Amino acid sequence: MFSYLIRRLLLMLPTLLGITVVVYVAMAATPGGIGATLIGRDSNMDPRVRKAMEEYLNKRYGLNRPAYERYFIWLNKVSPIGVKERGSGFPASWSFGFKSPDLGESFIKRRAVLDMIGESLPVTLLLNCISFPIIYGLAIWSGIRAGAGRGKTFDRVSGTVFLGLWSFPTILAGTLAIGFLASDRYLRWFPTNGLTDIFADDMRFLPSFGSSGFERGYLLDVVWHLVLPVLCLSYGSFAVLSKLARGAILENINMDYARTARAKGLSEKVVLYRHVLRNSLLPLITVASGILPAMLSGALIVETIFGLPGMGRLAVEAVQQKDPELVLSITLLSGLLGLIGYLLADIGYAIADPRVSYER
Repeated sequence: MFSYLIRRLLLMLPTLLGITVVVYVAMAATPGGIGATLIGRDSNMDPRVRKAMEEYLNKRYGLNRPAYERYFIWLNKVSPIGVKERGSGFPASWSFGFKSPDLGESFIKRRAVLDMIGESLPVTLLLNCISFPIIYGLAIWSGIRAGAGRGKTFDRVSGTVFLGLWSFPTILAGTLAIGFLASDRYLRWFPTNGLTDIFADDMRFLPSFGSSGFERGYLLDVVWHLVLPVLCLSYGSFAVLSKLARGAILENINMDYARTARAKGLSEKVVLYRHVLRNSLLPLITVASGILPAMLSGALIVETIFGLPGMGRLAVEAVQQKDPELVLSITLLSGLLGLIGYLLADIGYAIADPRVSYER
């Protein structure tokens, strides 16, 4: 297993390099320049002035250099090993060795990419860290119950309901939730958008009773704002994983090892949870390998509908504005988390199924 892990970790480097090259080439091949995006779309500007400003911005940010040269400059910045400037004199002296990685600066926002990701990533992580345990917990429970009671009432009803949930668009669910559950005209049980109330900075962290009665506090306010986003993010994935868990249970519940366990006198509950469930986890582990990149990219539709400033919105805005530093940094982080997720899935296979071995 150790040698396998070393090989996989070493293969991550060329894989990440290939991912960033593909994304960079796609961005470089798109029509329009970054200089035009930087100066906006003012139709009243004199064409000669616009062209002069584009040339100035391209020269200032090094956008007039060849595409391959700009890519290697970015790669050198984000790499922990590369060429670094030594000293502050002129002419500058250069050396090769270890250095601090730098994700660069956004051309459009004029801000450090690391700061922008640091603001958006916690929102997406919070949203997904709440959603994924709910999704997998309910999916495994309902899948086991439906698979163990095949053809019974719960299996038939849940199968119909889950099929309907999976077919219901998230964008429509979010719109209806805001229209009926958060609107002033109807129930208004939940807020319409945002992560916190506008007065959240003045709240205590935990709920308490004050002079004006019950005060929900900052923690409960965040939970209140996340109810509808988590609900919209969870129901579709929960329905799919539940059907997947049911199919895996049905595939393993009548296998030879399960019949042997029953013949030894073990109870049905022990057979189901200790033997059948463990071998049924492999399809769920395969799906779980995509959790880490999904947590970074975020749920774009949910974040847009409910006004959450997460990574999904940040990535789409970066692509629309043709911001290469930001797009490449998000691609690098997404690719890294995706490869780590696949590696963890392979380790999970070996843990769940003793027949899986990576030793040669």
